[in-house]
Amino acid sequence: MQISENSVVSFHYTLTDKDGLTIDSSLGGTPLTYLHGVGQIVPGLEFALLGKTAGDSFDVEVSAEEGYGERHDFMVQQVPREAFQGVDVIETGMQFQAQTPQGGMTVTVTAVDDTTVTVDGNHPLAGQTLFFAVEVVSVRDATEEEKAHGHVHGEGGHHH
Repeated sequence: MQISENSVVSFHYTLTDKDGLTIDSSLGGTPLTYLHGVGQIVPGLEFALLGKTAGDSFDVEVSAEEGYGERHDFMVQQVPREAFQGVDVIETGMQFQAQTPQGGMTVTVTAVDDTTVTVDGNHPLAGQTLFFAVEVVSVRDATEEEKAHGHVHGEGGHHH
């Protein structure tokens, strides 16, 4: 069966950066399972998986635009340290949930001094070309319930 809209797909992947350093991998663990066509993985990878079948292995280069997007300087802000009430220790690399007019977003602390904390709302992989090595493990039709809910149920998916 070929991967198409509303397919449940399981695949192993290794994600590397432009220097070949591994960022993430499912090898040796559970394959990633998703519902194709609903935006659960980065667009460039989802497009590359279209039409593939179980057993297919391939490499794909995903541009920043088709991955986690470009970096935006406006998403880096200095916040008064007082905004972190109840947090005794603030260190570079810590992540917090921030509330914005568009809803919640994860921000990463990039600098700390006595009065301000610099946070970055960009995804850590924003602005980067991504390199995936992929092996498709299985492909099946989504159930009507999975289609209605917009996610996979059962093994590798959501449990109700």
